[in-house]
Amino acid sequence: MPLPDGGKTPWPPKALDDVFARIDSWDAWYTGEPDHLAEVYGGLGGGRGFDTTSRARVRNRPSQYRGGVLGRVSRWFWGAPTDAGEVPSRLHMPLAGDIAQKSTRLLFAEPPRLKIAHAATQKRLDKQFESLHASLLEAGETCAGLGGVYLRVVWDDTIAPAPWLHAAHADQAVPEWTWGRLKAVTFWRILLQDNQRVVRHLERHEPGVILHGVYEGTPDTLGKKGSLEAYPDTEDLAERVETGTTRLTVVYVPNMRPNRVWRNIPAAEPLGRADISGAETPLDQLDETWTSLMRDLRLGKGRVFVPDVYLGSNGPGQGATWNPEREVYATLNMLPGAGDGSMITASQFDIRVDEHLGIARQLTIEILRSAGYSLQSFGLDGEVEATATEVTARERDSGLTRGHKILYWKPALAEAVLTLQEVDRAQFGADIVPQEVEVDWPDGVAEDEEKTARTLQMLHAAEAISIRTRVERLNPDWPKERVDREVLEIRRDLGMVDADPAEDLGAVAATGAMPRTATGDEPDDEQDDAEDEPTA
Repeated sequence: MPLPDGGKTPWPPKALDDVFARIDSWDAWYTGEPDHLAEVYGGLGGGRGFDTTSRARVRNRPSQYRGGVLGRVSRWFWGAPTDAGEVPSRLHMPLAGDIAQKSTRLLFAEPPRLKIAHAATQKRLDKQFESLHASLLEAGETCAGLGGVYLRVVWDDTIAPAPWLHAAHADQAVPEWTWGRLKAVTFWRILLQDNQRVVRHLERHEPGVILHGVYEGTPDTLGKKGSLEAYPDTEDLAERVETGTTRLTVVYVPNMRPNRVWRNIPAAEPLGRADISGAETPLDQLDETWTSLMRDLRLGKGRVFVPDVYLGSNGPGQGATWNPEREVYATLNMLPGAGDGSMITASQFDIRVDEHLGIARQLTIEILRSAGYSLQSFGLDGEVEATATEVTARERDSGLTRGHKILYWKPALAEAVLTLQEVDRAQFGADIVPQEVEVDWPDGVAEDEEKTARTLQMLHAAEAISIRTRVERLNPDWPKERVDREVLEIRRDLGMVDADPAEDLGAVAATGAMPRTATGDEPDDEQDDAEDEPTA
């Protein structure tokens, strides 16, 4: 399908109004902007409620005092109207952003390993992996915060000699599906906005082709189609770009499914849900609790009340002040009244710290439970030193959530990297053979070395593991060449190799076979300790 004709075509499509409104509310919690939260829950918004490029100044609206849906939403802490004469003083706790950040750390703190059978292709992919890892860290956070993320293959030979993956956010795309699979997607961005004039750039991805277009319209409609050359951000783009692959150059990664909110909307049912989906109410209450605590702190500041005679004049029209460090005052032409005591009165209100923190902790627990994370992951279960097994047990919920998300990331990442290879060969003439990618995710919690050593020692005593397997298990991230070197060093230390280690390594590099032992026998690749095997 071509790009839209423009004119009075609504953008984004009206069928996705509720979808983008919901994503906008998740974005408000994720970014943690108080003005945005007040806009979302206070009834403000640009146009149809999800145009975040022109947020109006926070003000009260008549709908906030009504009943029904609008009035109910407005009765949220962030939707409550501000009394006349008062300055908005609501505070925000960035827990939603912390949850999204924790999600990407659980997934990508240690990068997944991408394995390809073809050596030249693997070598070129390894060179691109550093930037790929950074893209995955960004994509993982926005995926958790907004419910999903798009990984699109992009390239520009004036910037880099190879394509790379770019993370496109969920509120920048209009997807199209076939039986839950992405078949096309249109990204958009605003190039220029001047009151009611909005210039948009649309980028449509279809299998084998990318289409670009510029539209000059209003906040709600696309308007007439303009020229790409008229704007600096699009002047170098062609209206139609052949990608060199029959595959779609975009993959969608849902954060979690099913999406309870949009399960009956065909255009949105395959989309994922944010980690905070369903926890908006306790998040709102957490901000109310935090604001109340800070209000107690502000009102609880100690105050001193003194008679007028204790004040020193600052001159006509300049008011008067009291100096608490002054030691001697002028004598007073009066007698102290009965029971007056000191004429200086100090006032100190209580600050309900424990009550507020207790409520905030319980709300935080409920929010994390709803999002599927353990308290230990956020440091709420104490800082007591624990073994790897104990840590795994305490973080079981986080581990299950991580495993659930990996089920969506693995196939999407494998598909994206395969498309990346095909584009690399077509656009840059790379001498590679695009192949299916094996994505190997590292363990979430690494075992401590002492436990691993004991396990390997027992397996060795039972003659159930070879030297090579022991080295690979202890160092799963080592490349084959380093494993070969370590195996040779161990065999040499055990007197199982009679040749010089450098020569042995040269033989391994040339033939791929292990050197002969001191007895002249060829070692078994499957079991390096064959000489210890009992005979019948």
